[in-house]
Amino acid sequence: MKAIALISGGLDSTLATKLIKEQGVEIIALNFKTPFCLCDRRISSGCLNYSRQVANNLGIELKVINISDEFFRVVENPKHGYGSNMNPCIDCRILKFRKAKEFMQEIGASFLVTGEVLGQRPMSQHRQALNIIDQESQLEGLVLRPLSAKLLPETIPEREGWVSRDKLLNFSGRTRRPQIALAKKFNLKDYACPAGGCLLTDPEFAKKLRELIRHQEFNKDNVELLKLGRHFRLAPETKLVVGRNEEENKRLINLVGEGDYLFMPKDIAGPTSLGRGAFNEELIKLASSITCRYCDLNGNSIANIIYKRIPKQEKILQVPATDETKLQALRI
Repeated sequence: MKAIALISGGLDSTLATKLIKEQGVEIIALNFKTPFCLCDRRISSGCLNYSRQVANNLGIELKVINISDEFFRVVENPKHGYGSNMNPCIDCRILKFRKAKEFMQEIGASFLVTGEVLGQRPMSQHRQALNIIDQESQLEGLVLRPLSAKLLPETIPEREGWVSRDKLLNFSGRTRRPQIALAKKFNLKDYACPAGGCLLTDPEFAKKLRELIRHQEFNKDNVELLKLGRHFRLAPETKLVVGRNEEENKRLINLVGEGDYLFMPKDIAGPTSLGRGAFNEELIKLASSITCRYCDLNGNSIANIIYKRIPKQEKILQVPATDETKLQALRI
């Protein structure tokens, strides 16, 4: 018997997969790549790396499917709405389950395993939501949730004897204690994000994302910028992102595209800033002044800021630091 297990790299999906693998079921792990993983903001493939580690530890094959394009459409206009922030959890699960069903048919798998726990997430893991997800993904009866199976209706894999219901669990609610105890029993270590994670549930990220959509700038490149720095809206079509440390400065340079602007201090320590959109002389001066505000001025009130529009030549502008009142008015 063969099954697909959705693997996020987190604890719940790891435990669910191990429980079914121990019943002698052949498991193929499936991971979906999106731009919104919260597990490791420093590395865009953080969740994927953890998923690979889980698959290796369990001795199972891992298939990775990039659903970024479809997921962007879901985030922008979810049929079932958002959670407390910008998280379209029900629509997200439906999309992933539909893709999982296609993969199941492709490899001849008989059912789907997930790490969902009844009542753990308020939007997508209550009974009604689970039913909607299974129905709209056309997987009714074929989704096995081992951690909460004894609290849910019997599935086809249980009814047909492909797995033993007696060996499944009755976890529920938001407590992590049962999962942590089971991980200790299985000697599982180094798992990512014990409670899972998605940037769309983060209030600050969601605030910046709403602002991005409001200005019709919602695309992959701009979403990557949301994960970095301090964000300022200088004009309706003009944005500035200011690095907070050396690592972010380097990442901003790597994300710069043709037509973007780079701002950085000359001969003193300070941030790299990336400007995107329509700039005129006034906005170039404003972006330089904001960059100056975060420089190590050593008691001075002005600084020389190097700026350039990619791929043109560098120029230097001497500017004062933006005052705090104006700075906060522009900050997203």
